Amino acid sequence: MHGVFEALGEPVRRLILELLAAGEQPAGDLVAAVQSRLPISQPAVSQHLKVLREASLVSVRASGTRRLYALDEAGLDAAGAWLARLADPLGPFAQPLDALATEVARGRRTRRAAAAEPQAARPSDDQGSQTA
Repeated sequence: MHGVFEALGEPVRRLILELLAAGEQPAGDLVAAVQSRLPISQPAVSQHLKVLREASLVSVRASGTRRLYALDEAGLDAAGAWLARLADPLGPFAQPLDALATEVARGRRTRRAAAAEPQAARPSDDQGSQTA
C-alpha cells in the first residue's frame, strides 16, 4: 500500500480515478477529459497516471498502439481494508468474541439443566404429604 494515500492527496489523481470508475479508458481519452476540466498538459496527466500505477490504484495494458487504463481492484481493496480497520479497530476480534459468547451461553444452559435435574428427581412435598 506504499504511496496510496500520497497519490490520493492530489485532486487531479482523484479526478482520474473518478473517470476510471466508469470503466477502462484509453490514455488519450483520459487526457482529454482531464484537460476539459483543468488547464493541464498531456505530459502532466501522464505523470499523474504513472503515480497512480506505482501506488497500485490503476493498471495499464497495451492494445495495439493504445494504452488502456483501469482501476486496480486489488489496490483499491487494500486501501479500503486499511481504512476499514481504522473505522472498526475491533473488527478482527468480532468472530472470536462471537464464539466466546456462544460458549458462555452453552455453559449457562448446561448449568441450568444440571441444576434442574436434581429438583425433578426429588419428590415434591405435596406428593409426600398425600401418601401419609
